[in-house]
Amino acid sequence: MTTIGEALIDLLEAHGVDTVFGIPGVHTVELYRGLARSKIRHVTPRHEQGAGFMADGYARASGRPGVAFVITGPGLTNTITAMGQARADSVPMLVISGVNAAPTLGKGLGFLHELPDQRGMMEKVALFSHRVTEAAELPQVLSRAFALFASSRPGPVHIEIPTDVMVKPANGLVAAPANAMPPQPHSAALAKAATLLAAAKRPVILAGGGARHAGALLKQLAERLSAPVVTTANGRGLMHGHPLGVPASPSLKAVRELVDRSDCVLAVGTEFGATDYDMYGDGGFTMPQDLIRIDIDATQLARRPATIAIEADSATALSGLLAQPAGDDAAHGSGEARAKAARDGAWAALEPMLQSQVRAVEIIRDALPGAIIVGDSTQPIYAANLYYDHDRPSGWFNAATGFGALGFGPPAAIGAAIAVPDAPVVCLTGDGGFQFTLPEIGAAQDAGTPVIFVVWNNRGYREIETSMLDVGVEPVGVSPEPPDFCKLGEAYGIAAERLDSIDGFGDALRRAHAKTQPCIIEISIE
Repeated sequence: MTTIGEALIDLLEAHGVDTVFGIPGVHTVELYRGLARSKIRHVTPRHEQGAGFMADGYARASGRPGVAFVITGPGLTNTITAMGQARADSVPMLVISGVNAAPTLGKGLGFLHELPDQRGMMEKVALFSHRVTEAAELPQVLSRAFALFASSRPGPVHIEIPTDVMVKPANGLVAAPANAMPPQPHSAALAKAATLLAAAKRPVILAGGGARHAGALLKQLAERLSAPVVTTANGRGLMHGHPLGVPASPSLKAVRELVDRSDCVLAVGTEFGATDYDMYGDGGFTMPQDLIRIDIDATQLARRPATIAIEADSATALSGLLAQPAGDDAAHGSGEARAKAARDGAWAALEPMLQSQVRAVEIIRDALPGAIIVGDSTQPIYAANLYYDHDRPSGWFNAATGFGALGFGPPAAIGAAIAVPDAPVVCLTGDGGFQFTLPEIGAAQDAGTPVIFVVWNNRGYREIETSMLDVGVEPVGVSPEPPDFCKLGEAYGIAAERLDSIDGFGDALRRAHAKTQPCIIEISIE
């Protein structure tokens, strides 16, 4: 007899899942019966929040959904933070949890890990939450989840299986096809957008995370229009080194002026979130008057009205625009000069300390070309989100935008390294954020993932301390004493070295990469 718990694993394999992040517990034992004999790799974090962040990093680096197995109650509540980050950044994540036996639910009988309404809680953060009660439901709910990931704005999905349901018979279940397609752009909208762009003399393109998979098409359209391309934090890596590229935040004055002086703006896969467009909270970014928006999510399009709204996947919509008549290319031509002015102005606006922090990130890029840099909320990440040109699409992501969860970097980097084993992976974290998920370096060692953990050690929460001082608040609670990270690394069997400055940082990175195992580089910052 095949049980529901075993059938779940077979169905996940049929949907292309090759890795699951999770910590087994008494409420998920029956799921592991099938996992042990499957081809799916299981990675054990040290905390369920780490499981969620690993699934997130896996998904961002690979473009495939990340999957986490967690127990009911505290296991699932530990994972909610990671689900919140995935929801904010449109990351496909499937969280499968146990739940207590169906007859006990909602009765407050004091069972282990009991919650008043676990599924009701999850419905607030997940795109949807489903409780499986019969075997026949399983193929359909998995098909629904994977169809959603493929055809609309992704995010976290939750499926829970009661412990008494996991052991029910499920012979002969076959995966239901998840063949839903993204919405197709309306031809009339494409034609109108192409006409508006062709007539523009100073067009600008804003590219967000939703455009990461459409880099070649984006470049082709930008060159046709001679349009500067401003990339948000999640869009970095697009247009790397291109004279039309503007890898700078729309929160900066020079970038805002570029947008304000344009006569048509094409926004591709960006939600105009405040952490990208109004980082300083000054309300200085104004929505363009002639705005064309491309987004896969109709709800998102409705939140920021546009002259022309195109509901479609970015690659499909950009391909459709390129198929339209090109118009008079002679009308364009100033794009490279406008892009350079925006780049120069944005860089000049950064204080010397911010510029030095950006240079530290550039050292990583230059020492390890094509690396995936996964960031936590730490000073160099904030600085580089303002201005930094990465060399790999989907190779720069962090938790310093959107939901802003501290501790994201270390486990997400492990997930990325598992997803893309042929790329160098660097986690850039602060001494404060690193301690949120520090034990996950043990998971990196167990999994054999050669993540380089770079710890920017300024002995506390320096960004928060600065924010307090800026508004006249005496700093309190911002100086927790950090441990000796090198000794902790050695305790886990991980090679570590300490630098007193970024001098020699590039050589340290190359040494760490050559070891082909997890390493720690601690940079002590005065």
